[in-house]
Amino acid sequence: MSTTHTPRTVLVTGTSSGIGLAAAVAAATAGWQVIATMRDTGKAGPLRAAAAEAGVGDLIAVERLDVTDAASVDTCLTELLARYGRLDAVVNNAGAGRVGTIEQGTVEDVRDTMEVNFFGVVQVTRAALPHLRASRGRVITVTSVGGIVGQPFNEAYCAAKFAVEGFMESLAPVAATVGVGVTVVEPGAVASEFVNSIGVDVPAMLAAAGPYAPALRTYIERTTKSFAQAQTAAEAARPIIDALSADRPPLRVQTSDWARDFVSTKLSDLDGSAVGNLTADWVR
Repeated sequence: MSTTHTPRTVLVTGTSSGIGLAAAVAAATAGWQVIATMRDTGKAGPLRAAAAEAGVGDLIAVERLDVTDAASVDTCLTELLARYGRLDAVVNNAGAGRVGTIEQGTVEDVRDTMEVNFFGVVQVTRAALPHLRASRGRVITVTSVGGIVGQPFNEAYCAAKFAVEGFMESLAPVAATVGVGVTVVEPGAVASEFVNSIGVDVPAMLAAAGPYAPALRTYIERTTKSFAQAQTAAEAARPIIDALSADRPPLRVQTSDWARDFVSTKLSDLDGSAVGNLTADWVR
């Protein structure tokens, strides 16, 4: 990557909590100028506190960015370029979860999930690419192990993450011809506000689940246990920082041994039976 001007500049989306917050602070600690974005800058308190504790508050600029709003994306990038003169990397992290099954939701629910988790990534990436070509920079996108293995009661979320994986895998060789590296980062369970952001009222959901209630109850119990043993957001953010600085970052990287083992089931499962047997146990 070009280092004509220092510090290098990285735009990180979804930095009010979790992996985005941890990645913003870690990137600043590594010497990057970080444009830490979020839809509601009134939620920047935890990020500012973490940056101050790490002694990198001067390297983190908090800016408003709604990845689903093209005008917001364009405004943020215009202001970034005017202030810093270059963009060296983008970390697509903003996203939102959705738990439920399609019969009991709406197609509009699926569209909303795709808008945030997929089209938001597409929108930010498309707007950033001309500037990343100029700096020979890179695009790093936080997906999920749910972008490799479809998971019960996560139909819309996994569909969006599958789409992101396909988009980035297809973009990678094309972007490489103009000097831009592409990496997807696949976390498993992460102890962060992401779980809370799903906004699920579990008793109400179970009460409304009808014939799906037994499977949903089993799924929730299993998932609650897995998140109790989750890796920290800081641990999940480390591969992002590695990808920012690596001479030849990988296309795909998992954030833990568990995540590597989990996705390897799918990647070696030619007929789908291994994945089917694995996830069936989550709901019975």
